[in-house]
Formats: sequence, structure tokens, C-alpha cells
Amino acid sequence: MLPYRLSFEHPIYLWLMLALPVLWYLGFRSLGVLGKTRRALALLLRTLVWTILVFALAGVQLVRVSDVITVMYVLDQSESIPSAKRQVMLDFVVRNVKRHRDGRRGDKAGIIVFGRDASIEIPPFDDEIRLRRLESLMDRSDATNLESALNLAQATMPEDTARRIVVVTDGNENLGQARKLVARVAAAGIGIDVVPVMLDAKSEVLVEKIDLPSDIRKGQPFEARIVVNNYTDAAPEGGEPTKGKIRVKQKVGDNESILLEQDITLDPGKNVFPLRHTIDQPAPYIYQAEFVPDSKDDDGLRQNNSATAYTHVRGQGRVLLIEDRSRLGDFDLLVSRLRDNNIEVVTQTNDNLFGSLAELQAYDAVILAGVPRVSGSNENEIVSFTDPQIEMLVRNTQQLGAGLLMLGGPEAFGAGGWTGSEIEKAMPVDFKIKNAKVQAVGALALIMHASEMADGNHWQKVICKSAIEQLGPSDLAGVLHWNFNGDAWLWGGYPSSPGLLEVGPNRRNMLARISKMTPGDMPQFDPAMKMAVKSLSSAPASVKHCIIISDGDPSDPMPGTIAAFKNNNITISTVAVASHGLAGSQRLQKIATQTGGKYYSVKSGRALPRIFQREARRVSKPLVYEPPGGAVPEVIFPHALLDGIDRVLPPVTGFVMTQTKDSPLAQVLIQSPKPDQPENATILAAWTYGLGRTAVLTTDAGARWASAWNDWADYDKFYSQLVRWLMRPTGDTGKFTIATSVKDGQVQVVVNALANDDSFLDFLEMNATALDANLNPIPLSMRQAAPGRYVGSFPATTAGSYFVNVVPGPGAAPLTTGVTVPYSDEYRVRETNLALIESLAATEPRGGTVGEVTAPLENRASEELVETNAFRGGLALARSIRDAWPWFVLGGCCLFLGDVMVRRIAFDFGWVSRTIKKMRGEQDSATQVVTRLDALRKNKSQIDEDLQKRRANVRFEPTRVESSDDQVELSDIGQATSKSTETKSVEAPPQTSYTERLLEAKRRARKDKGE
Repeated sequence: MLPYRLSFEHPIYLWLMLALPVLWYLGFRSLGVLGKTRRALALLLRTLVWTILVFALAGVQLVRVSDVITVMYVLDQSESIPSAKRQVMLDFVVRNVKRHRDGRRGDKAGIIVFGRDASIEIPPFDDEIRLRRLESLMDRSDATNLESALNLAQATMPEDTARRIVVVTDGNENLGQARKLVARVAAAGIGIDVVPVMLDAKSEVLVEKIDLPSDIRKGQPFEARIVVNNYTDAAPEGGEPTKGKIRVKQKVGDNESILLEQDITLDPGKNVFPLRHTIDQPAPYIYQAEFVPDSKDDDGLRQNNSATAYTHVRGQGRVLLIEDRSRLGDFDLLVSRLRDNNIEVVTQTNDNLFGSLAELQAYDAVILAGVPRVSGSNENEIVSFTDPQIEMLVRNTQQLGAGLLMLGGPEAFGAGGWTGSEIEKAMPVDFKIKNAKVQAVGALALIMHASEMADGNHWQKVICKSAIEQLGPSDLAGVLHWNFNGDAWLWGGYPSSPGLLEVGPNRRNMLARISKMTPGDMPQFDPAMKMAVKSLSSAPASVKHCIIISDGDPSDPMPGTIAAFKNNNITISTVAVASHGLAGSQRLQKIATQTGGKYYSVKSGRALPRIFQREARRVSKPLVYEPPGGAVPEVIFPHALLDGIDRVLPPVTGFVMTQTKDSPLAQVLIQSPKPDQPENATILAAWTYGLGRTAVLTTDAGARWASAWNDWADYDKFYSQLVRWLMRPTGDTGKFTIATSVKDGQVQVVVNALANDDSFLDFLEMNATALDANLNPIPLSMRQAAPGRYVGSFPATTAGSYFVNVVPGPGAAPLTTGVTVPYSDEYRVRETNLALIESLAATEPRGGTVGEVTAPLENRASEELVETNAFRGGLALARSIRDAWPWFVLGGCCLFLGDVMVRRIAFDFGWVSRTIKKMRGEQDSATQVVTRLDALRKNKSQIDEDLQKRRANVRFEPTRVESSDDQVELSDIGQATSKSTETKSVEAPPQTSYTERLLEAKRRARKDKGE
């Protein structure tokens, strides 16, 4: 049987082959002049050209039929499969392939493993499988996605072979729908065998869920129900009771309290425990129920011993005010006035900040009241906003619609180290001054001495970068280090200030140089400090500062060097890192004290970036603008939050300069007449950021700069309207309802929208967002699925609490809810799903027979199971089809050229025989003729000369030879040349040459004359 045969995509064109007889008839008559051979060859070529073109029109194809079988073993590696049986699976595959694969036929085998996702362990190849353990990295095995495994198996197997999938599973899929996919697999001619994995019977306790009412209100008692299921010997009924302890916790942010903890006895089957409780404060709450068995034998899995539930209790609008612990009391008046206006305010200090986004959800607005990003005077007192906390603040506004207000102060905005943070991006102003006319310039020199602490050089690079990133674009910065040849600046500077460069245009290059820096062990402080004071003293900056990081080992600087720093108002802060005893610490402390700087003693490198962020703020002091005589702010833009406010505002004595954002959405409402650059004189600005609103008030709330506002008649109205404008809308949500559900790793969000007259609200543009437990935003799009019904979904593949915020429309109160994704269904008690297993095997593949449900996989691969031949027949032979018509067209064109050549060109093939004779060393007849003619001409000339001599000796000469015998015809020569040379074995008949006949004629003439 040939492996290839022809087929046609459009066989109707084959009827054109009936035109061949006509083609032969016409060609036989018109090609008669060519001779028999050439005519026959031309007709043959024309026949081939016509046939090939007809085949091409018919869509000729090459079909390859193969009896090779490819078997993919799909192995379930999810958590529901006992670990011992996972190795048994592999042993079964190895033995089954070795016993049944036909190597002569070229059968192929491969392995796919799957859990939540599928992965190729071994691609299909034509050899035995020699594998001792499964090596694919299974990212997630907490789910069973049989559909993805079948899909991957179909895509992996070559289509030019017969195909079969052998699935080894317990059938308990909880992601995807294999039943729907199997029909497509069968339609592709792929057979399916299933090896069932039987699950062992054992005792198991599951905390299934916590039921909470959907409409919990502040101060209203409610009842929660904890549902616990006790499976004994894999049977929910008829077993022994299980003893243990149940514990119920309530979480609000990082605060956790135990509501219930008691010993219980679980009867076989479902057990329900009620819990009565009252919530006094509006906030999002997470309830967690956990069961701890007295005996480990009564519970197989620990992962399913807890369940969580989420609820969000709303109340009156609340505001969180965060202040610096070192400046307590600066905003007490503001807090008191807001509370007098029925705004509930909760205060926090920056050393006791929120710990989760859920905690922020309890507040409708957050006020950063003149608080710096980092504060504290030594390692133990240093506190700061962490990057996750800053991200929470931004997400709470952008994604969840809360308000965010920044109030000014000497350590706020850019002067407080907020430059370059995510907070700056959320505000309507930038914290960096970009106007060169505003002389808010500071100069910072960093002296780096290699420390002996763990990863010392790494931390030096980190702190240098932290300091550079805190500086504004107009600030100057330089780094001094010991490069083993002496003290040197890390980069060049200006001629007047060597080593100091403007940060703005050079920031990226500075950070790159710092990354490559390798500080050496500096022997003494004095040379480096002299270089620093020389450059700083000549720098065009209003604030100059130097930071030294060292272990205190270098020798003391000269008194004159310290005096130079003091005379030029340059402060030095020192950081002792792994200092060399008391002497090293005292040396660094003395330098800082003498110049009016700060001294820090650090034992952990992780505290260094926060210290340098704080110290770098010293050069940002020019951002604090305190004009002589103060300034009277002016309202320059009417806004809803200023409605009813007197346009004549009290004066302020100072504020923090900022830069208005280059965006039409940023609105500057109040501005100072000083300085002359209006883009740097913002007092109040606001805008909408994502789903929330943010605002800045660059002066304080009356403690230092705005003390004249304390007695202002509109003080209460101004601040209360500002805060209320920022707050997340908390009005009645009307007839909007929101619900969530979890299925197949997806959270579905459903919003029902009704008007006050119960009519459907259609075509609403809803803004929605979701956040996972790690605060990562998840895209959520709401679409209208029915009148008044909007549906959206997002993936939730990890267990935990997810937050959902939906704003139905402009100005509408957001619909906020949460959903808790429980532990995976893998950890629930399940029996082997024989129904699914049998349905997979019973699906008949196209052109084949149904698959088999083999003997079950036990604790070892039984001989009966191994004897199941996965490489048996019962499958449709594989047919691979490839279009051949392009090659036929090409061949037809080539043959057509041959046809033209045969009819137009007459070929002489005599050169072939001549070439053969030449190779044999024989002369051809033409060469012999030429040789004879040359010899004849030579003899003729010789005879003519002899005749002339003889004529001179005789008395008369005959003028004519009349004998007909003496006449020589040229045709005789032609006939001589045309005759073939006889073989050497046969003697040629005697011939008389022309010369001989000529001589004979002369002899006869003489004889006659003599007579």
C-alpha cells in the first residue's frame, strides 16, 4: 500500500480530460511536417501539459495515510489526588508504553500533567518513556482543570497520526467544563480512555461557610451562622461524633478580636452554630470561623478547617486625619471644628498607621495634616509611610472613590519628602519647582565611607539613590568617595562648585553612576570634608547640607575644616553604621553637633534609606515660602466648595510652594499674590482623580501660617465644605443593589438599577473597579445584560478578600462590597466522579470506536491495568492532505516550454557518435576525407611539376586525353567521401586513384605515339 495517493478538491474539472482525443487529432494533422519521431514527442508533451493543467484546476492534493498511533497520557496532579498515587500514575505510564508501543510502526507517546493549569511533561516522541519522577513545575495544584488538559493534549498531538488520550484522574473537576470540550475532541477523531483514581475513605471535617445577613446596620443585633460538615469514613451520615474547638474572629484592618471560642462535639453530617452579635462602628468587617479537632485522626486536611465572610456596615461619613507625632496638637482646632459640623473625625499618628485597605474603607476621606513622609531623629524614632501604605492611600481614592486632602506645614509636600511618590501623582500640583526664577535651591554633598556591615556597599547605593530622588530639579548634589587613589567626586561639576551638579537634567545619569560606585575605606575625614566645604560654600544655593556615612574609623577632621562649615552655614549630619566602638561613635557625633546637624546610630541597613530621605529634606527648605509681611490669598476660580464663602480671605504668613500640574483638569481655586510666578503660588487646588477627588491646601490650618484664619467667620464653612466635597458620596443608594458570587475562579458582580418609580434604569455608564487581597487592581467592566441589570466579572484565583466598588453614575453614591473567595474545592470531601469518567470514555470519536474505562488505579499499577493496550486500533487512520496544484502548475509550464522546443528546433544527434569515436581514438569520416583531399592536392602539384619538365624534353605534347577511361569526375571524390570505411577485418576492394589513372593515361599516350 502506497503511503500517498491523489485526491481532488474540485473533481468536476476532470471532465476536461475528454478533450484529449480532439487535441491528438488536431496535433497529428498539424505536426506532420516534423517527422514521425518529433511529432510523437510533441503530442506526448502536449498530452502531459493538458493533463497537468486539468489536475491543477481540479485542486490536486497529496493524501498521506498513516497507521501510526500517538498516545498522550494526561495525569491529574491536583491536591485531591493523594501524593502516593501520583507516583503510581507515572509507573503505570512507563510500563504501559514499554509493553504496547509498536516501535517498528513508529508509535509516539507523551505526558501532560495538570492541576489548575496544564503543562507538557514530555512531548510526543517515538521512543519509550524513561522517567523516574514528574519534573514539571506545577504553579498551582489547588484546582482540577480537566478541560485545559484535554485542550492542550489535542493541540500537542501531531495530526498526521491516529490519536488517543489516556486520562488518569478522579474526575472531580472544579474549573472548566470537560463535557463540552470532549465533543470537539471526538470530532477530530481522537479517542479517549480513562483510568479512574479511587479516593480513599477517611474522616474529614469541613467548615463550609459563615452566613451573614445582607443588610447589617450600625447598632442593630444580627445572627451569624457557622456551618460545619462532619464526614466520618467518607459518609456524611452514620459515623462517630468528632470533638474539637470552634473559634470565630472578627477583623477590622489589622485589629482582630475573638467573638466565640468553645469546645464542641460535631455530629456526623451538617452542624450549624448560631452567633448573635452587634456592630457599633461603620466599617468593612471580615469574619473567620475555624475548627481545631482534638485528635488529628478525626480530620485529614487542615486547609478546609476555616471559612471567611465579608460585610460592610455603613454609617455617617467619617474622616481619617493623619498627623505627625512630633507636632501633636497643631490640628486640634480643625478636628474640633469639623466635629462641631457633624463630621466624624478619627485621628492617627504616623507611628501608628493603618495596615490594610480594608481599614481605609471605613473612611470616606483621608487628610494628611502637614505630615512628612519620614520623621524622627534617630534610628529608634524614625517612622515613615511605607510604599504599600502610600499605594493604599492612592488606591483608596483612585479605585474606591474616597477623598484625599493634603494640608501644608513646614514638613509637607516637597519639603516633607513626598516628591516623586505616588501621592504626588494623585495631587493636582507637582511638588517639584520647575521655574528657574524661583530660587528654591538647595545643595547636598554626600560623603561615603565603605562600611563593614553586611551588604554595606549595597545599602550605600540605596541611600544615595534615595537622597537624590528626594531632591528637586533645581537642587545641587554631589557624592564624595574614596576610590583607592584618594578622595574623589563621583561626577564632575561646575567650575565654581566642583562635584556638584543640578539634579533636574542629570538625575538619570547620577543614579546610573551611583549603581556602579564602589566606595573604599577612607583613611581620614579631613580631605573629603575640605573638598565638600569648598564646593558647597561657592554653590548658588540658599540651603547647604552635608551627610557623612561611616563607621567612625577615619581620623578627626582639622578644626579649621569644621570652622569653614560653620562660617558658611553648612550643616553636617552623620550616620554611624557598625561603628568601631565608643570612639568612632563619639567622633561622628562631635562632627554633627559642632555644625548643627543630626547624629544617627544605625545597626540595620534597612533604616538607612528612611534616614537619608529625612536628611535630604533639609535642602528642600527653600520650598517653604514665608514672604515678609505675609500675603493675602485671592479666590481666582469659582467652585462649588467655595459657595457662600467670603471672597476676602484672611492673610497667611507662609505656605509650601508647588508647581501647578499641566492638565486642564487641575483647578487652582485660591492663589497667593506672592511670589510673582503664579504657577508656584497655589494656596488651594482640587481635581478629580479616578473615582475619587483630591485637593491641596498649601498653608496650614492655623497653627503657624494661617493663625489669622482661626477667628475667621467662615472658618467652619470653608473647611467643612472642603472636606464634604472630597468625601465619598454616602447618600442613599436608592434602589441600586449589588450582589457577588464565585464560580469557576471568577467573581461575578451583578447590579440591579431601579428608579424611584420602580422603572428600570438603562444605559448607565458605570465605573467599577476591584482590588485583590494584595491591593492589585483588577479590571472590571460592567455591561448591561437585561433591563436595569448590569453584570461584570473578574478572575479570583487565590483565596482571600476582594473589594468591589461600583459608581452607578456621576455624583451617585458608590456601591461598595466585598467578596471572600474560600479555599479551593480540592479540599472538600469528594468521591471519584465516575459519571464524568464514563461520559468521557463513552464519546465515540469520528471514524473510530468508543474508549474504555480501565481498571482503577490503586496503590500500585496492577497487571490488569498495565495490560490495557492504549496503542490498539479502533481509530480512524490519519490522513494528512497537502495541496499539490502549485507544483503541478510549475511542472506544466516547464513541459510547455519543452513542447515549443520540440516543434521549433531540429536537433542533430550525430555529435553523439562522433564524441564516442573521439573518446575511442577513432577518426570520423569527415576527417579522413579532408586528409585525403590534402594528400591529393599535394600529389597533383608534384605531378604538374613533373609534367612540365617532361614536356620540355619531348617534341610535341598531346593536348587532350580523349579516352573516356582517363576522365575523372568530381562526383567520384564525393562518392568516395560518402562511403563508410570498411572494418579492418575485411579487405577493401582495389581502387585506382586519380593520380594512378592520370599516369596510366600518359603512358598510353606515349605508347600510341611510339607506335
